[in-house]
Amino acid sequence: MLNPDEIPNVPEVIYDAFEAWASEQGITMYPAQEEALLEIVAGSTVILATPTGSGKSLVAMAAHFTAMVQGTRTFYTAPIKALVSEKFFALCEVFGAENVGMMTGDAAVNPSAPIICATAEILANLALREGAEANVGQVVMDEFHFYSEPDRGWAWQVPIIELTGAQFLLMSATLGDVRFFQEDLTRRTGRETAHIAGAERPVPLVFSYAMTPIHETIEELVTTPQAPVYVVHFTQASALARAQSLTSINVASREDRDRIAEAIRGFRFTTGFGRVLSRLIKHGIGVHHAGMLPKYRRLVEKLAQEGLLKVICGTDTLGVGINVPIRTVLFTGLTEFDGTRNRLLRAREFHQIAGRAGRAGFDTTGSVVVQAPEHEIENARALAKAGDDPKKRRKVQRKKAPDGVVNWTEQTFDKLVAASPEPLVSRFRVTNSLLLNVIARPGNCFTAMRHLLEDNHEARPAQRKHIRQAIALYRGLLNARIVERLDEPDENGRWARLTVELQRDFALNQPLSPFALAAIELLDRDSPAYALDVVSVIEATLDDPRPLLMAQQHAARGEAIGEMKADGIEYNERMELLDEITWPKPLEDLLAPAFETYRAGHPWVAEFSLSPKAVVRDMVEKGMTFADLISTYGLNRSEGVILRYLADAYRALRQTVPSDARDEELDDLIEWLGELIRQVDSSLLDEWEQLVNPAAEAPQQQAFGEDSVRALTSNARAFRRMVRNAMFRRVELASRRKWAELAELGDMTAEEWFEQLVPYLNEYGEIDAGPDARGPALFQIDEQPGRWEVRQALHDPDGDLGWAFVASIDLAECDSAGEVVIENLTIEEG
Repeated sequence: MLNPDEIPNVPEVIYDAFEAWASEQGITMYPAQEEALLEIVAGSTVILATPTGSGKSLVAMAAHFTAMVQGTRTFYTAPIKALVSEKFFALCEVFGAENVGMMTGDAAVNPSAPIICATAEILANLALREGAEANVGQVVMDEFHFYSEPDRGWAWQVPIIELTGAQFLLMSATLGDVRFFQEDLTRRTGRETAHIAGAERPVPLVFSYAMTPIHETIEELVTTPQAPVYVVHFTQASALARAQSLTSINVASREDRDRIAEAIRGFRFTTGFGRVLSRLIKHGIGVHHAGMLPKYRRLVEKLAQEGLLKVICGTDTLGVGINVPIRTVLFTGLTEFDGTRNRLLRAREFHQIAGRAGRAGFDTTGSVVVQAPEHEIENARALAKAGDDPKKRRKVQRKKAPDGVVNWTEQTFDKLVAASPEPLVSRFRVTNSLLLNVIARPGNCFTAMRHLLEDNHEARPAQRKHIRQAIALYRGLLNARIVERLDEPDENGRWARLTVELQRDFALNQPLSPFALAAIELLDRDSPAYALDVVSVIEATLDDPRPLLMAQQHAARGEAIGEMKADGIEYNERMELLDEITWPKPLEDLLAPAFETYRAGHPWVAEFSLSPKAVVRDMVEKGMTFADLISTYGLNRSEGVILRYLADAYRALRQTVPSDARDEELDDLIEWLGELIRQVDSSLLDEWEQLVNPAAEAPQQQAFGEDSVRALTSNARAFRRMVRNAMFRRVELASRRKWAELAELGDMTAEEWFEQLVPYLNEYGEIDAGPDARGPALFQIDEQPGRWEVRQALHDPDGDLGWAFVASIDLAECDSAGEVVIENLTIEEG
């Protein structure tokens, strides 16, 4: 472990001490790393634009070491929380947990530590609120090319503008021309700015253009051998489809398959996609994309690191620090959909992905292969078949790219290989959040805003536009009495001040949480739906899980079409009415006007959207498990997206809803939701719990290939709720007369369900599945050693409660299966 306290604050001594430590770790620094370290210990700002695999992480560690020796607080920033978390744990190992903190918006761990890992937005908002007086002596910005991201680039620019006393280390393999930044940083900080680039790549890349069908290309790469091969796709669907199609070729030997089977022996593939992935992995083929559960992505990464996977089909997410060791990158194309249109890859995007090929210490070269379009391959084969005969060659009918498809050629490929990354583009913007943070700063906010608006990286016409917008927003804040102008400065030198106090993590994570607190007060505590109404308020403040909402909308429209057809509504009218049908939006009529009223007194919330939706609520109302949710809406490729949403909902419920607004039913729901997430993929919560409570016992380390899943029955409160949901699932399906779906649960055949419930339907007409039917009073448990006898009464209109679903629960069987197992279900007649 590095101990900076024992090193004198002398540049030469700092350099020698770090170099000695690196040597002890078996690391010999490259010339570019040595040059960067020399500049850092000398106090210079450094722009490190060296290739992927050239050891930028070691330079960042050297910068943190230097800062600690000099008694300076240092921040490491990255574009995504996963990278921030990964860096946090890595630095804890090197510097000790007491010296490293983390701030992501989800959690603040050891926030006064000398080394802080944070998202770029965290540091940007800190810089806005404290300016040059912020306790930030050094900033290490990883993946600095995100400076050009349209929505987020402002967060990479603001610290450069505001933290004029800090030493900067800006890092990326694809920065392009950085002369502007060299001059700008030197002017602002008064430090020399060193640009270190052009370093020889430790593992050189060999580029080629494949004119063979993709299956043949992959087979050749695997057998030559140039595996592991990362096959890059630009949609998750195409990545999975490619992986499945590759099972027809011999990717892995019999010996490899045996090793894989042994490695994953203790791993539980619990979801629909998990079963697909299990089959692919056994063929030596992996899948890797952001929609997967974290535990599946990590398993693929571990197997790849062990050399057990020859081919990994994934998306371009590997361009942002994804930990998949690969020898060859194979592009399936050179176009992608950017949210509005299909377009050719930019040079920066191409080189960011290509740079992942070749592993230092393992490979002597890395391969980058671009697959030619199918029509180009077919044309080449037809011409080859025609041979040298001019007449035959003239008769070849050359195919063209399909209509509407952006085409690429070998010339496109050559240009991208030779091209330098495009210049970085300023993305500065003015928002209410920016104004409020600056106004909250001690000192003259008008001077601070003038500096921010007139000395940013924008062209002068854009600056004038930002100034006009800032004036308009400021007047709105004055009119709303959120800000008041002072006749003379207060004790902190402010000429304007806030009349409200911003929450600690203002504008960082769930910025509508204060609105949620206010909206919860509007709910009826005596309503049987109160707990779910609180859930709906919280869900309205979360980011949308778009794949699920689109699936809910599709399902709602499908049901509506059936009803409209039955009602004899004409086609054209049906199409018009369908446009009005969307996903479920509970409490929208209450929340929408409440939000407008709240916004009048808190105008900055206009920058955020309230979005009513029902994901957690849908699961509770229908008694669904995670697997039920995924299968009901066909979301196998989006399991990771959905689980992350559920984890956000769980954290928001725990953090936002005060104890005096909770009841036993809501506490049960929160406990159930947390355990549901842990059972699907414990890492999403275990890591978070460990971060927010470092003193807690860390999750037990698992052997390679084993899945960390605790016994289902170990959380008794959550398990009771799971059993209750499982029983109510049957009530809900019966209420909609889904006899076939009931039969799939394995209790009875569809015919038996129908026959046994016909007497109830004849007597009462319908089976209620509303709030009263879900109430805890209708569910009873007789707990016996190792076995529960449960009874779910049906809520009939007369309140007789004589009809009920009765079943047994074997606790050991549930633990073994990892899910609630209903046995011996019968229907009691009233």
